[in-house]
Amino acid sequence: MSEAGASVPRMDRRADRGAAGEDLAAAWYADRGFHVVERNWRCPAGELDLVAVRDGVLAICEVKTRSGRAFGAGYEAVGWQKQRKLRQLAELFLLGSAVRPAAVRFDVASVSLTSGGASIEVFEDAF
Repeated sequence: MSEAGASVPRMDRRADRGAAGEDLAAAWYADRGFHVVERNWRCPAGELDLVAVRDGVLAICEVKTRSGRAFGAGYEAVGWQKQRKLRQLAELFLLGSAVRPAAVRFDVASVSLTSGGASIEVFEDAF
C-alpha cells in the first residue's frame, strides 16, 4: 500500500506510458479505416501490441513509446531479433485465429509523449 504523496513506481509509469502509446496507435489505425482485432495479444511465446485489419490486409504493429530522446526514437528499438520474434508471434496468432488475410504486414509505431504533447509516426510495412 502506498502512502499519500508517494511517487508512482517506475514500472507503473512505464506501463502507463506504453498503454497511452498503444491508445494513440489504435486511434491512428481506426482513423484510417482499420478494425483493431487484438490489443496486447499474448501467448506463451510473447505479445503482439496491436493487430488490425482492413481490406484483407492484416497489420501487426509493434508500438514503441518514449517520453524523451535519451534512448533514441521508438522505431530504433525494433532490430532484427525483435522482427524475427514478431514474425513468429504473427504465425502463432494466425494459427489460432479465424482471421484469414490476403496479406500480412509489419508496422512499427513510434510514439513520443512529452510535456509538449503526443506525436506518432507509423512506419507501414517496416520489415
